[in-house]
Amino acid sequence: MVSLLARLAPLVITLRGSKRQFSSVERTLAAVQKAREHPASFEPPASIHAVRREEGGWPVYLVGDRNAPHRAIFLHGGVYSFEIDPLHWKLVSEVADASNTLFTVPIMPLAPRGTASTVVPVVADLTAALIDEVGAGNVAIIGDSSGGGMALAVAMELRDRGLPALGATVLISPWLDISGTDPRLTEIAPSDPWLAVPGTHAAGSLYRAELPEDHPWVSPITGSLNGLGPITMFSGTRDILNADATRLVSLAGEQPLDYHEGAGMIHNYPILPMPEGAAARAIIAQKLSAMGLAPS
Repeated sequence: MVSLLARLAPLVITLRGSKRQFSSVERTLAAVQKAREHPASFEPPASIHAVRREEGGWPVYLVGDRNAPHRAIFLHGGVYSFEIDPLHWKLVSEVADASNTLFTVPIMPLAPRGTASTVVPVVADLTAALIDEVGAGNVAIIGDSSGGGMALAVAMELRDRGLPALGATVLISPWLDISGTDPRLTEIAPSDPWLAVPGTHAAGSLYRAELPEDHPWVSPITGSLNGLGPITMFSGTRDILNADATRLVSLAGEQPLDYHEGAGMIHNYPILPMPEGAAARAIIAQKLSAMGLAPS
């Protein structure tokens, strides 16, 4: 049974005007421009202990026990154009504590300044450094929404560099195809209170810049899943990105993919303060806890 908080979430999201913002190219681009002119804070809440450092000119935060056996890199969502949110920080802190994992949280440059061809290689470098530290089998990459798409793109890039498979790749309501052409999008759209194709497509275009829409760095659903190691994915049925998720399941073949579909759940439900979100976060923590301890 869907919880009361989950039933209320679509109303709250609707009242925030999120769907209206993404309902047209003009509104989305105006919101992106406003965010550029008045940048939101990316600092973690005061309640979360995080250590800041600089990596390649980016602020990067460490959350969790520095002596933890596992490492994870978290890539936040926001259609590549909006800053990390307090809910992202709470997810990181909760899962870090529950799984004994040290999280690395890069504050990536946002589109249109940050584009796929400049951001993906740097994130791959950061992840490769974690692999050097503790072994690939002890490293996870986690992302939500656009960060989920980036997480899968980075996992593919690491594989293409010849690195061993990661211990876990966790995709939360991932945006895996920026083209907006899947016919299921129009079927799901009326029940999605958060996202709409016109605005998300416009934001995706800012991020892809010179790359074609079917490039695996911007639409990783076009890439091969072979050799990526275990993938865990969450998606709600009231999320237009459920079209991406179910298509990835159909393409997985022999690739290990543990898919959790939330019936009646909205976009990004695993990061929201509701029982269904807490259950998803517990699964994520379990996946990280189960990563192998031996260097690979």
